[in-house]
Amino acid sequence: MDPYVINMMAVKWYGETEFWAAIGKVLLIIGLLIFTFISMLGGNPEKDRYGFRYWKNPGSFNVLYADGQLGRFLGFLQCLIQASFTIAGPDYVSMAAGETENPRKVMPRAYNAVFYRLTAFFVLGSLAVGINVPYNDPELIAAFRDGKPGAAASPYVIAMNRLRIDGLPHVVNAGVLASAFSAGNSYVYCASRSLFGLALEGKAPKFLTKCTKQGVPFYCVGFVLAIALLSFLQLGANSAVVLTWFVSLVTASQLINFSVMCFTFLRFYKACQVQGLDRNTLPYKGMFQPYAAYYGLVCTFIMTFVGGYTVFLKGYWDVPSFLFSYLMVFLFPVLFIGWKIIKKTKWIRSHEADLVTDLAEIEEYHRTYVEKPETNPFNRMLDRVFG
Repeated sequence: MDPYVINMMAVKWYGETEFWAAIGKVLLIIGLLIFTFISMLGGNPEKDRYGFRYWKNPGSFNVLYADGQLGRFLGFLQCLIQASFTIAGPDYVSMAAGETENPRKVMPRAYNAVFYRLTAFFVLGSLAVGINVPYNDPELIAAFRDGKPGAAASPYVIAMNRLRIDGLPHVVNAGVLASAFSAGNSYVYCASRSLFGLALEGKAPKFLTKCTKQGVPFYCVGFVLAIALLSFLQLGANSAVVLTWFVSLVTASQLINFSVMCFTFLRFYKACQVQGLDRNTLPYKGMFQPYAAYYGLVCTFIMTFVGGYTVFLKGYWDVPSFLFSYLMVFLFPVLFIGWKIIKKTKWIRSHEADLVTDLAEIEEYHRTYVEKPETNPFNRMLDRVFG
């Protein structure tokens, strides 16, 4: 089934599809971590016990755009920019709350599970990549230089080829393809629901509010998928160049999005204090607040402007790269201020924030909700394993 068919189904079936796809992604990353551990200890056809060899030769840090400590810092900064792109995703879990049964019980479990799993996989995955392949590997450099598609630039595939492990690279390719499909499916869901929310608030055309009997905004789904046709730009230019442009655009958008979320939470936190709402009574309470929100706001705000810094280096000026890196930086304040002026909306103060509208209906829903026990032993086992 393609993303359109899946996203046109009720959220129950979308969630079921994503659940199994997520299991596949989890098994893939666990398998790659196991491969790294076994192969680094010599469990490979070459009997090469390479361990942390590449951390010493050529080293763990590569230079970029400059020599010495500055070059190593710029190399680290470039990795940080790439991480800003890949870190998006945990926030998308909240978008399913409006179409989820018993969200006060289900969503907190989902938040915790996604956070801890992604954190562990990102850290361990980064560690494994540095173990498997040196930064000056000829095959790795050629893959990025030539813009090879698929998993050709995957450090794991390159390591498997170097160690003469047959068959396993194809399994990784299949897993990466399935993961890409799952990611695209999730983004279609989140983007279509965001567009639907804008339409409900009058910030997008009204016809986008039309839904199927299952509550799926089909016009929004179709519109989002139409935007995905831009991916065919890869057919007319080097895929690495086009990918870099879109990564820059999406990264800036995501960082602005995270900045706004952090700022919004800080205003919510202040409103709770002013109005005497105890956060301990909420179904879910984030840790280290409000300090974590301040930290996130400052870091994402800074990274928004750092993302395209390379165009300001001598000899690296490029108009498309500049536009894709900073278009959203200029567009966001124009949209925000323009909306304020045209619609004459006011800034809501902490004591004026509405924290109780529709609360009675939500309380009544959860008071009368009767959870159906899972009768399938296999599903019960999955619930225990995956939260």
